[in-house]
Amino acid sequence: MGEVVQMHFSTVDYVIFVVLLVASAGIGLYYAFSGGRQRTTQEFLLADRSMRCLPVSLSLLATFQSAVAILGAPSEIYTYGTQYWFLGCSYFLGLLIPAHIFIPVFYRLRLSSAYEYLELRFSKSVRICGTVTFIFQMVIYMGVVLYAPALALNAVTGFDLWGAVLAMGLVSTLYTALGGLKAVIWTDVFQTIVMFAGQLAVIVVGTHQAGGIAEVWRKAQNGSRISGLDLNPDPLERHTFWTLGVGGVFLMLALYGVNQAQVQRYLSSRSEKEAIMSCYAVFPCQQIVLTLGCLMGLVMFARYGEESPLDKGYVKTNDQMVLYFVMDVLRDLPGLPGLFVACLFSGALSTISSAFNSLATVTMEDLIKPHVPAMTEARATLLSKMLAIGYGFVCLAMAYIASLMGSVLQAALSIFGMVGGPLLGVFCLGMFFPWANSTGALVGLASGLVMAFWIGIGSFVSRMSPSVINGTLIPDVGNMTTAVMTTLITTKPRPSGVQALYSLSYMWYSAHNSTTVVVVGLLVSFLTGPWKEKDLNPGTIYPVLGNLLFFLPERYREKLCCVTPLEENPKGLDHKPYQMAQKKSNGVACTKEEDKIREEEGEQITAQPTCNLAHTVQETAL
Repeated sequence: MGEVVQMHFSTVDYVIFVVLLVASAGIGLYYAFSGGRQRTTQEFLLADRSMRCLPVSLSLLATFQSAVAILGAPSEIYTYGTQYWFLGCSYFLGLLIPAHIFIPVFYRLRLSSAYEYLELRFSKSVRICGTVTFIFQMVIYMGVVLYAPALALNAVTGFDLWGAVLAMGLVSTLYTALGGLKAVIWTDVFQTIVMFAGQLAVIVVGTHQAGGIAEVWRKAQNGSRISGLDLNPDPLERHTFWTLGVGGVFLMLALYGVNQAQVQRYLSSRSEKEAIMSCYAVFPCQQIVLTLGCLMGLVMFARYGEESPLDKGYVKTNDQMVLYFVMDVLRDLPGLPGLFVACLFSGALSTISSAFNSLATVTMEDLIKPHVPAMTEARATLLSKMLAIGYGFVCLAMAYIASLMGSVLQAALSIFGMVGGPLLGVFCLGMFFPWANSTGALVGLASGLVMAFWIGIGSFVSRMSPSVINGTLIPDVGNMTTAVMTTLITTKPRPSGVQALYSLSYMWYSAHNSTTVVVVGLLVSFLTGPWKEKDLNPGTIYPVLGNLLFFLPERYREKLCCVTPLEENPKGLDHKPYQMAQKKSNGVACTKEEDKIREEEGEQITAQPTCNLAHTVQETAL
């Protein structure tokens, strides 16, 4: 085995890297001292609900296009072939459903936190459970996202590991705490552009060195890295068309439908139409990002063939392989390795800054404000900033813990599937099934999480231990011919029972866990007394069954399912019969224009709107 080869950065590379950090911090400072100067929680956490479609869509893209994906996708393609590209098929439904179901419901309820919905629909306890689950999910994910690129960078270039982690952690904490959501969204836009530039530079130079795109394609085909459509329906296969195209939809829904980091961006849009447009705009961008990742993997294959730097011992993990390749390709072009590293760190910065902001929001809106209703706006804003800083330090601690964890892309996605799945399940239970009650939601969420961790931890443990079949150990076979021979003699039986559950493809985690929540939630609801549609807060149910069964007569549909359409009046919200009792600065029952006028006149917006006293807020419902 060769020694791990280190390639060093030139001064230009370091300069580019520092410019990225300074520019990101600069955007934060700009929004800290301009506009409303982040004096209200509405501005700090929701960008004053004034964002346009383009920055929001690029920000949506950047939030989960993290450094983990930039490093993970090419090495996935290099190792297993282009099957992963079929994930693009899931983007279509995975973005259409949020655009036309989740966004209208959330936007018209004028929420600040997605978990507020759970209280409007179920009860306060469901809201708190949802919030705590989300905080747990994001805190773990942040650690992985921050640590992964720094580790790879350190291994390949000798770049100081904890120096990189601290620089990223502190810079993103700084601009998130100073500039609020506006700074987060605009730095995301800047960082998305840097990400595209970095990946394009590597692909263009790499393709040129390999002898053109046709040559790259030919080598990939000869090396059987170009995968056809694998229609194997087996859910235990790691990547097939079904796991990626169908299982991926649920992963996308958990990310783009109900994740607070994304919901907050939809809610920061100036109108519901802009929010839906931004969701549409993410679709082509996602496809471009996926294609760039795939191309990079193929260019890597054209350069190294079957003899990967990993096999030769130049690098120790798949994540480092991509960086090794970048440094190898761009070694004679000073500045370009720095651009790619800036691209990596952009991915990490955009993800963790979104995490800090969304964590500060849910902690503030769901855990603190309901218990301290009399808090002044200035104090609430200060507390939100302190929370953002606090989560910054938690993230650094998690990065240290992540340094004790294994392979990165799968770990991060598994955590998202494990925890994001049950959360998606609770929202679906509330939004599509009027019979579900709060006991059902709580038991469903708990069973979904238990199931998630059981499968997640079980599969992790069973992967670590050598494969045992019927009590006999099967050796890990290195040589290909003996492997074929062994396969002929002992065809490895399909795992059965619990083992089959552990072998489930990680792409199905989200679907499996959210389905568990819905099924258990509905069973428990029917056992403990289902709710009737007329008992629920209007606007919390999306009439999906009512729309699907349009051919049935009205009276049968009323018995079977929800038929109340969503209100088509997102601006004039004066007809809404429910409003959070403690809400002071948000969720107001008058139109946005009138909010603006009163804000300019320095009035405190209260839960009793001045604009339409005829429709006094009924707080009895809650």
